[in-house]
Amino acid sequence: PPVCLLRARPTAILSPVRSSFCKLKKLLLLLLHCPRIVMAASFSAFQPCWPSCMPSPSHKAFSFTVSNARCCFSFLKSDARALSWSGSVHNAMNWAFPKPGKFAVACLGSLSVKASSTASVMEFEGFKVTVIPTKPVQGQKTGTSGLRKKVKVFMERNYLANWIQALFNSLPVEDYKGGLLVLGGDGRFFNKQAAQTIIKIAAGNGVGKMLVGRDGLMSTPAVSAVIRKHTANGGFIMSASHNPAGLEYDWGIKFNYSSGQPAPESITDKIYGNTLSISGIMIAEIPDIDLSKLGVIKVGSFTVEVIDPVSDYLELLESVFDFDLLRNLLIRHDFRFKFDAMHAVTGAYAGPIFSERLGARVDSIANGIPREDFGGGHPDPNLTYAEELVKIMFGQDPPDFGAASDGDGDRNMILGDHFFVTPSDSVAMIAANAQAAIPYFKDGLKGLARSMPTSAALDLVAKKLSLPFFEVPTGWKFFGNLMDAGKLSVCGEESFGTGSDHVREKDGIWAVLAWLSIIAHQNKDKKAGDKLISVADVAKEHWATYGRNFFSRYDYEECALAGATEMIAHLQSVICTSKHGDQFGKYTLQCADDFAYIDPVDGSIANKQGIRFIFTDGSRIIFRLSGTGSAGATIRVYVD
Repeated sequence: PPVCLLRARPTAILSPVRSSFCKLKKLLLLLLHCPRIVMAASFSAFQPCWPSCMPSPSHKAFSFTVSNARCCFSFLKSDARALSWSGSVHNAMNWAFPKPGKFAVACLGSLSVKASSTASVMEFEGFKVTVIPTKPVQGQKTGTSGLRKKVKVFMERNYLANWIQALFNSLPVEDYKGGLLVLGGDGRFFNKQAAQTIIKIAAGNGVGKMLVGRDGLMSTPAVSAVIRKHTANGGFIMSASHNPAGLEYDWGIKFNYSSGQPAPESITDKIYGNTLSISGIMIAEIPDIDLSKLGVIKVGSFTVEVIDPVSDYLELLESVFDFDLLRNLLIRHDFRFKFDAMHAVTGAYAGPIFSERLGARVDSIANGIPREDFGGGHPDPNLTYAEELVKIMFGQDPPDFGAASDGDGDRNMILGDHFFVTPSDSVAMIAANAQAAIPYFKDGLKGLARSMPTSAALDLVAKKLSLPFFEVPTGWKFFGNLMDAGKLSVCGEESFGTGSDHVREKDGIWAVLAWLSIIAHQNKDKKAGDKLISVADVAKEHWATYGRNFFSRYDYEECALAGATEMIAHLQSVICTSKHGDQFGKYTLQCADDFAYIDPVDGSIANKQGIRFIFTDGSRIIFRLSGTGSAGATIRVYVD
C-alpha cells in the first residue's frame, strides 16, 4: 500500500518562523502527490529547546492538518477530542497516508503543537504541560552527595526547577519515560514545597509513576531500599544530610540510580553541563498532591502513590538481622538502650523498629519527632552535636548502649557506658563480627572497603580474614560499583557512615542494629544477673586481636575558597619535593601523593581526591577539601 514516512528530529521545538511552516506544508503537499515515496526528513527549522516529553505510544488513528496562517499543527484524535501541545517531537513519528487528502497517525500519543515565544502549553492524557522559559544559573555543580546550598538559594526563581529539568535532560529517555521514580527526604524545611515542584516536573517529562514517602519523609537508605525492591528507574532524595535546617540554613537534592546508589559522576557531570545551557522547564499543570495520606492519586496517565516510608525498609532489615535475637536483648531488664533521632528522619523509623518490633521501651527513643528545623539542632551524630546523648552516656548510671543518627538517617554514632566507638573502629568491628552475629553474612563476606581518609583499622581486619580490600575516594557512590559486581559486603567512612550491600547507601539504623546484634550474640547465653559483655568489652577484644589505630579529624569550615585552594596548591608543591626516607619529626616518609582511584569494575578514574603523607609505620596525615558544605570551603585534616 502507498505509505509515506516522516522522521522528526528528537528534542526539537517548532520554531515560530512562519516561512519554515510554509516549507513544511509544501513538503507535505509534495508527499500527498507522491504517495509511494518513503523518505526521512530532518527539519532544520526546529530549534532544540527542551527534552522530549511524549506519552507512551497509543497506536490510535489521528487526523492531521497544517495551518500556515496560525502557525500551528493540530492533531485530532479519531474520536474528535482535540488536545493541545506545544513542545518537542520525540523520536520517529510514523505518518501513514492511506489516501490523498487524509492523514492517519500511529505514533506517540495525541497532541497539538503550536509555536510561541513565551511559555508553551501542551496537553495530553488528562493534563497540560507548560514549558517555562528559563536561563542558566551559576553554581549548580554537585558535590560528593548532590547539590547543597542555602535554602534561600534554592528558593530563587527556577533554581531548583532548572536542576531537576537538567537532570531529565541528562538521562537516557528510556530511564524515565513512562517509568517509576521514588521521592523522599529528611523532613527539613522546604522539602514540602520542593516535593511538589519535583513531582510536577517529573510528570511534565513523561514519568509514569512516582512512589513518595508520606509527608515527603523517607530516609536516604530507605529510598535506596524502595528503589531496589520496586525495580524503580531511580529516585530523588531531598536532604542536606547532617547540616542544620531552616530558612537560614541548608537544603539539598540528589538523584540515585536504578541500583539505589547515588548517580555516578558521568551523570552528575552531564547534569552540570545541562544547567549551563538549559532554556526551558517542562512542568505539568496538575494540583498539588496531598502527601499526608497513604494512597494512589491518578492524574491522567500520571500516578503518584503515597507510601509508608518504613514498611519496605523494615521488611529488608528483617531479612538481614535476627530480630528474635535482637528482641531478646532489648527486653532484658538488665540491658538499657538509648537512641537519639535528633528530631530528624529516623524519628519516623525508631518507634516502629526499636519499640514496636523489637520491644524497646518507648522512652528509649529521644527526640523522636521529625521537625522541619530538627528542633533547632545540628543533626550530626558526633560528640559535639549529639551533646544530649553524650551527657547521658557519660553521666551517672548511663544506659548500656547508646546510638544516634543524622538528618537523613544514613550516619550513626555508637556509644557504650562512658565509651565512644570511632566510626573507623566501628566499621572494622562490625566486619570482624558480621559472619557470626548477622544472618545476612552467614556465608562469609565478599570484601571490605573504606574511604581513603578513614583509618586503616579495617585494613587489618581484611588482612587477618584474608578478604579482598578496597580503598576508595570519599563519597558513597564509589562503593556501589564494587557492590554491584559482587566484590563488597561491608564498608564505611570516618564521617560516621557505615553500611553493607543490602542497599547502596550508608545506613544509620543498619549500623545500630549491627552493633546490637554483636552485643546480643555475645550475651545470648547470659542469664539474668550475669555480667553482660559491653560495647567497651567488644572494642578492647578487637584491639587485642587486630591492633589499634588512633584516629582524629579536624574540620575548618566556611573557609575562603581562594585561600583553601592556595593551601592545597602549596601541599602539592611539598609532594613534588618529598621523597622516600624524608623525616617528619620522628616519622619516616614512605610516600606522598594526591590520591587517585581507578575503579576496578569499570576502569573510571577519579583524580585529586586528597593529599596523603604516608609513613613507614602505616601512619598517615591527609588533607582534603570537602564537598558536603553549602557555603565556602571546608578543609579537613585527618591524622591516623
